[in-house]
Amino acid sequence: MRVLLLLYYEFFKTGLFAVGGGMATLPFLYELSDKYGWFTRAELADMVAVSESTPGPIGINMATYAGWKACGIPGGIVATLGIITPSAIIIILIARMMARFRESRMADHIMTGVRPAATGLIASAGYGLFMEVFCTGSLLTAGIFAFDLKALAVFAVALAGVFLLDKIHPIAFVAAGAVAGILFSL
Repeated sequence: MRVLLLLYYEFFKTGLFAVGGGMATLPFLYELSDKYGWFTRAELADMVAVSESTPGPIGINMATYAGWKACGIPGGIVATLGIITPSAIIIILIARMMARFRESRMADHIMTGVRPAATGLIASAGYGLFMEVFCTGSLLTAGIFAFDLKALAVFAVALAGVFLLDKIHPIAFVAAGAVAGILFSL
């Protein structure tokens, strides 16, 4: 029961400050990984991959998966409820004050400050994912990272494909990445 309450509390906090979308939750999830050991950083990278390739909001998918890793099905449910509760409360409050909020200079100033903060959180998440996916170890003696060349090759092909083949649906790229991962593991 204590773990479930802790899951709800931690994911409530995450949901409260996850401005900018699901990827903005990654710094909070890294902290949870280090603090509680409910999941590893490698599992977190897998969570991102699964959350990106399944229907639904990324942050909620990751919370569900993280909760499940920590405490099974009840943990998944509690973590999901924890991450959506702040948004639900905020939306209800905003809906009640919509007319004043829309014309408020204060709200405009708040959003001016929130946008760069959200961008910073997303950039931090991107950096963390980059390090987890593309770097195979810690800093080498010369201060250079050891890169996973297979992962970089898949990334380069996918990136080139996005720019050159812009009519192809993103699901095709996810499927091709899954096939490449299987082939590289053989």
